[in-house]
Amino acid sequence: MNLPNKLTIFRIILVPIMIVIPFLNIQYCFLGISVSYWIMNIIFIIASYTDHLDGKLARKNNQVTAFGKFADPLADKILVLAAMLILVEDGNLPAWIPIIVLFREFVVSGYRLVAVEKGGKVIAASIWGKLKTVTQMIAIILMFININNTNIFGEFIYQNLTGIELVINILSTVFILISTIATIFSGWNYIKNGKELLRD
Repeated sequence: MNLPNKLTIFRIILVPIMIVIPFLNIQYCFLGISVSYWIMNIIFIIASYTDHLDGKLARKNNQVTAFGKFADPLADKILVLAAMLILVEDGNLPAWIPIIVLFREFVVSGYRLVAVEKGGKVIAASIWGKLKTVTQMIAIILMFININNTNIFGEFIYQNLTGIELVINILSTVFILISTIATIFSGWNYIKNGKELLRD
């Protein structure tokens, strides 16, 4: 097994470790933020970086494999959705956002299955897809360091936040909204450009 595939597997392994952290019930805080959230954020950042690194190494060293094509996007989806669900459970993110993400992933995965079956050409990631990925990662990182674990929409709208808490709230809200819009448009891009595959 080559290095890019090992990095992909490593990213998948990091997800259950991230999920277990809240159950450890760590009571300590650093800079007003729970140590549990610092740990989960570090795990998420490392996992996100391996996403960039494994693809780069695979292309550079001509090590693109069938396993990598399957596991790499799957690992990305698992990582992002796991992080979002942790944030939803703690009241830091509204559930409708990961629902949109999940819906888009089902649409894209379904399209890819049809494309493979019919021998069609898989549509390359659009600018919307790339924007979705980058803004999702930034938004999740910011939400993990959201002081006092405040809801990025409710607290920003209904309470008077100040200082760094307000800045993090605004940035979290902006990036997650951009990523959600990009998620919708990237999903629509797949449907629009792949409609010929759905005609029998």
